[in-house]
Amino acid sequence: MDQPWINHLPAGVAANIDVNQFSSLVDFFECAVAKYADQPAFINMGATLTYRKLEERSRAFAAYLQNELKLQKGDRVAIMMPNLLQYPIALFGILRAGMVVVNVNPLYTPRELKHQLNDAGAKAIVVVSNFARTLEEVVDETPVESVIITGMGDLLSTPKRTLVNFVVKYIKKLVPKYHLPHALSMRQALSKGRRMQYVKPELDSSDLAFLQYTGGTTGVSKGAMLSHGNLVANVLQADGAYSPALQNGKEFVVTALPLYHVFALTVNCLLFLHKGAKNLLITNPRDVPGFISELRKYPFTALTGVNTLFNALVNNPDFATLDFSRLKLSIGGGMSVQRAVADKWQSLTQTRLLEGYGLTEASPLVTCCPYNLDGYNGSIGFPAPSTDIQVRDEEGNVLPQGETGELFVKGPQVMQGYWQRPEETVKVLDSDGWLSTGDIGYMDEKGFFFIVDRKKDMILVSGFNVFPNEVEEVVALHPKVVEVAAVGVPHEVSGELVKVFVVAKDKSLTKEVLVKHCRHHLTGYKVPKLVEFRDELPKTNVGKILRRQLRDEARKA
Repeated sequence: MDQPWINHLPAGVAANIDVNQFSSLVDFFECAVAKYADQPAFINMGATLTYRKLEERSRAFAAYLQNELKLQKGDRVAIMMPNLLQYPIALFGILRAGMVVVNVNPLYTPRELKHQLNDAGAKAIVVVSNFARTLEEVVDETPVESVIITGMGDLLSTPKRTLVNFVVKYIKKLVPKYHLPHALSMRQALSKGRRMQYVKPELDSSDLAFLQYTGGTTGVSKGAMLSHGNLVANVLQADGAYSPALQNGKEFVVTALPLYHVFALTVNCLLFLHKGAKNLLITNPRDVPGFISELRKYPFTALTGVNTLFNALVNNPDFATLDFSRLKLSIGGGMSVQRAVADKWQSLTQTRLLEGYGLTEASPLVTCCPYNLDGYNGSIGFPAPSTDIQVRDEEGNVLPQGETGELFVKGPQVMQGYWQRPEETVKVLDSDGWLSTGDIGYMDEKGFFFIVDRKKDMILVSGFNVFPNEVEEVVALHPKVVEVAAVGVPHEVSGELVKVFVVAKDKSLTKEVLVKHCRHHLTGYKVPKLVEFRDELPKTNVGKILRRQLRDEARKA
């Protein structure tokens, strides 16, 4: 496909990157911590971890894994925690020991946790005490041999550590009783590791760094094999796209998305580590008043999130009272950013909300909007440096500009395949390295790419394709709508009907008013025939609305 976007790239944005700049994430990490040693790296609950301390503690943790636990290069180690200072220490400790990180959603049920630990063959796990009960229920049925536990406040100063852990356990009662008699505390592991010899492993770009679990473009949860080279490339691609807007050693990024999510992992953790930034870790972004209170304390320059997070912020009156004078980069990912939210964000902050696009199988960044884009244009931007994109029809033919089809991606960030699932790998990754995304989109005359929707979420009304994103965009434009999700439900005449689930600002909003609003913006077959008002919509832990759950509920009704 032609590459018209190259002529429209902002000044300073690279069309390609040098994938050989770092041999591994360990090399990448060592360069960053040496360059910015005495600067703050991560901030959480008022405590600061400098780049030097991050290097020392991650080295101690790596030494503990190598010596005390006798783990070998390539062994899988799981991390099950929200955003805490312990996370980057564990993350870089595992990588520096030559082992493979298995990120685990701490809200997993015992069944989900058991599946992931068994599938990955994890030999050890680092878990926050709040979720140790879940682990206790299944640990004997997994290959996990070593459990390392940490309390929420374990890396805070002595008086604050005691207070936070007491409040979390006894006041808020967030730590259910558990029995893991052979577990060791992370504080003990770090103390022991300091007295042990760390041996830097031999790593290159092909070595596995992460098993990042995803529902993928098809089927059940499986581990995307992301190599050191995949992640290094994707960080450099993100840097190539955004570096003109970012100053080394001078940025302050807010990380509300959990670091176990691949978007936050690559952009917030790795990219901003590379830039020498200060990184504010938000442990519970669902506490919007608490989140805003934290934002008020710091001169933040960059903020990332998903549409639902941005929506919650712009609809909270206290958010508008913050100082946005230093904010220059706001990036939305993980799900589509809605125009109504982007417009409100720009009005309040005087900065653009830029949409990026990616998927776990691509580490994840595939496209990003130019940092100097003049307002929201609904696109996912241009391909990241050194990334090729094709739009293909059902027969695999490459489509010309303007025509809609499935997006296929090729680049150094594309995964090696799914862990121990060759049959699933060949469904999405061809012999030439092209990744089938399962997303439907097109490219305009300037090279901007637009996502229409997920292939599997498409609604078929009387033979016409209806994309939920388009319906949701229109419904969200109504001033009394807070959130919306559109799904297809079976109908004996038309095949499917469009149904929307709506969270309204007040009860004066009716189905009739909403349908009339939609008729002004949508052709007849796209207008919702069914409207259901709810107090809230089901979401994943990172804020993605669970369309599939709503669709299943609607079809059973």
